[in-house]
Amino acid sequence: MPRANRYFVPGKLYHLTHRCHDREFLFRFARDRDAYRQALWSSLRQAQIWVLAYCITCNHIHLLVRSETTDAVSRWMQQLEGEFAQAYNRRKRRSGAFWGDRFHCTMVEGGEYLWRCMVYIELNMVRAGVVKHPAEWPWCSYQEWAGVRRRYRVIQPAECLSLCGAANAGAFRSQYERLIEDRLARDMVREPEWTESIAVGSRAFVEEIAPTILSRQQLERVPCGADAWVLRET
Repeated sequence: MPRANRYFVPGKLYHLTHRCHDREFLFRFARDRDAYRQALWSSLRQAQIWVLAYCITCNHIHLLVRSETTDAVSRWMQQLEGEFAQAYNRRKRRSGAFWGDRFHCTMVEGGEYLWRCMVYIELNMVRAGVVKHPAEWPWCSYQEWAGVRRRYRVIQPAECLSLCGAANAGAFRSQYERLIEDRLARDMVREPEWTESIAVGSRAFVEEIAPTILSRQQLERVPCGADAWVLRET
């Protein structure tokens, strides 16, 4: 995987991914996935972060978040991931790193691109062949959006509804379910644009983001699928 990008622009959406050290399956037990979700829920009570979708797999995590400031996400992730790693090592009487390299961040445009990124996150364990439907994996945001999980919810529905352009929760669920079923009907191929790019969205969105990236690396704009573009380092 390419070097992890961490570029932030205020008010944007970010798809964050973070792998366990050496790709170890440190989340292989349900109690460890439960512990991380509880830590995630607790961390959001004081952070200026809104979570729109998430998935906790057996060896990495996905978070789709929004923040109004440039440094809030980095500070929040540093505290959340650091405190969880320490607690995990104490509980397991383990030493050494829990997380691998630094987390990766991809900026995502709202609207249809937000929908597509959310579906990508929810179907992570379906692509891995672990389950056939995201409803069967309790450690993703699908059950929260479906209304099955109501206590200690991680997602912020009101924030997401406005960004998706949904009139209400019922309209959102209907559209969300349709998009997931449509995606399940096709081949579960990997979509690297969501995890290896600096930004994903319309061409106008990519052109807007490019000048804000203060990097010595050369950037390229690449079309990706129907009406989508990615911004990435060459």
